[in-house]
Amino acid sequence: MATVLSRALKLPGKKSPDLGEYDPLTQADSDESEDDLVINLQQKNGGVKNGKSPLGGAPEPDSDAEAAGPAKPHLSEVTTEGYPPEPLGGLEQKATSSLVSYVRTDLHSTWSHRLGSQGGGDLSPLELADVNGDGLRDVLLSFVASRNGSSAGDSRPAADLVCLSGMNGSTLWSSPLPEEAQDITCLDLMPGSRAEIICLVTGTRKMLSAFNATTGKAIWTLSPDSLSSGTLAAPAVVLPDLDEDGVRDLAVLAIGETQPDVCFLLVSGWTGSPVGRPVKYSIVRMGNLIGPQVYSTASGAVYILFGFGNVQAVALRDIFVQAQNRDSSPPSLQIEEPEWEKRRSINLSELIDIYSDGVELLQMVKTPDSNCSNLLITTRQGLVLLRGQNLTPYWTLSLPGLCSQPTPGYFTDDRTLDFLLQTQEGVGMKKMMVVDGDSGSIIWNYSTPCHMKETPTTSAVTSDRKSVFLFWAEGLSAAPPNSDAILGADPPSLYHLYLLHPTFPSILLDLANATGTVTASKVGINDLWKDAFYVTRTTGPGSEGHPTPVVVSKLSLRWALMESQMVQLKETTPKIGRGELRRFLSRIKFVDSPYQSVWKQFFGERETSQDGSLHFGRQLMELRGCMTRLAGAWTTFPIPVLR
Repeated sequence: MATVLSRALKLPGKKSPDLGEYDPLTQADSDESEDDLVINLQQKNGGVKNGKSPLGGAPEPDSDAEAAGPAKPHLSEVTTEGYPPEPLGGLEQKATSSLVSYVRTDLHSTWSHRLGSQGGGDLSPLELADVNGDGLRDVLLSFVASRNGSSAGDSRPAADLVCLSGMNGSTLWSSPLPEEAQDITCLDLMPGSRAEIICLVTGTRKMLSAFNATTGKAIWTLSPDSLSSGTLAAPAVVLPDLDEDGVRDLAVLAIGETQPDVCFLLVSGWTGSPVGRPVKYSIVRMGNLIGPQVYSTASGAVYILFGFGNVQAVALRDIFVQAQNRDSSPPSLQIEEPEWEKRRSINLSELIDIYSDGVELLQMVKTPDSNCSNLLITTRQGLVLLRGQNLTPYWTLSLPGLCSQPTPGYFTDDRTLDFLLQTQEGVGMKKMMVVDGDSGSIIWNYSTPCHMKETPTTSAVTSDRKSVFLFWAEGLSAAPPNSDAILGADPPSLYHLYLLHPTFPSILLDLANATGTVTASKVGINDLWKDAFYVTRTTGPGSEGHPTPVVVSKLSLRWALMESQMVQLKETTPKIGRGELRRFLSRIKFVDSPYQSVWKQFFGERETSQDGSLHFGRQLMELRGCMTRLAGAWTTFPIPVLR
């Protein structure tokens, strides 16, 4: 009985000769460290697809799986409202105890949920945060729903803020919004406290609201009268505590509807009320809006970066003094960065010129072993990395046609962040490439078919300080590289999720597929199981003249890796064996990003993870909560099946 349970549960244990099994009953006698013991999410009886085992090999000799099954998890499959069936990807249901169903759900957390039809709106905000304390990060999003009886002339449709369970995709809560949201950010505005996580929602016009992430109830809303002469140009940014009430404060950038002025408004994080009056600047609005972003230098000086087709900086001290109409500022805002201050114009203008050559995007890049960040600037002609300390170029890469934001991750071994890029390459083709963050040189590239104009890319960090990079493209054939069939294996309406691991740069792993348009994606970490999960937001396909459905899907990366198909980009010597690759993949463990969020530079020691959720004291709570649930499940075996 114990042996049957150990194999059914697939809990951590010592690896048996069969790659697909672990025996937890032998773990106590094992001399391996905990990090060497991994949870194999490959289900022996459910890992065969179309007569082939994952990664393109033959079925295991002792496998009793059916000969046919779905070839890949399809992320737009829709579950019924409530709890989903077994995870996608061909895992068969077994007539065993409900405990197996519970643990499978807990480990895999793979589901797809249709929210309804989208009635308009062009934005796709997506956020991850554990709102119910179950140890799994939940999914928050906003969309403009299609409603019967809505006014045909209404050009500003209302929207919904929705929170889905990270466990199964069921709706935890939903709150109406007066306008479409452009951004959702979950954070803790009270450093050092055990306060509830706040969900900060920025609208496309005048809405700025803070919601209790657990209940979905609004805590405060900025009065629209505070923005009477303009609309919100970008998401709110988080500042240090300016009014000394123990809560971090905010800043929003508003633009005039009929005049070229832009203004900053400081907002209390505690009440949502303005902290002083708006501070106006007259600038030429040509090009893409950049920022605003908060930057803290190594010496502690705080600046806000923004611009239109360029990058300018204004000291937070200057905004605060004008907003309060006084000559003094708190000591924390009186610090200056000499190298930055030298760039003020000859008339000592409050605006500092940073970069002014066709800027499209701005990112902050954490430098290794430093509390300072560099500035990665995407222009119409390529990339420029500026040193944050003195704003001089570190390297420049000429790369016309760059069509998305660079995705940071670790491809090389030098502990410097590298970048995954995608550029347009003719009609229906794009080139994926990795740029070395230390030199600016291209160290990996491959051309793929893709008719979607822009697809989201992301990365996840592993315990050995490497990153896996994920991107979408049309189907690549698993045929040998010398075959003519490697490109365009599927119709353009079907897109595949591919994973690149720097240890095997000559192959891609085909993890899943989806129809419609992937509009947003995020990766979160399950600290307890050392797993990563990939969440996507997809729209369509829909019939002409009808609203398109909105589908949210979640995929466990460790499970998907073991279910993946290998696409070989070129021949290597020696060849990469299926067994070697499977053994490598089975040992991958995902961790929170080791490079620090820039928030920590002035928010204290409560560091945030890459997806924005706090993970110090909370990590211990997650561990305790999950182990308590599992222990309770074992002592009351069997438990009811989740409904």
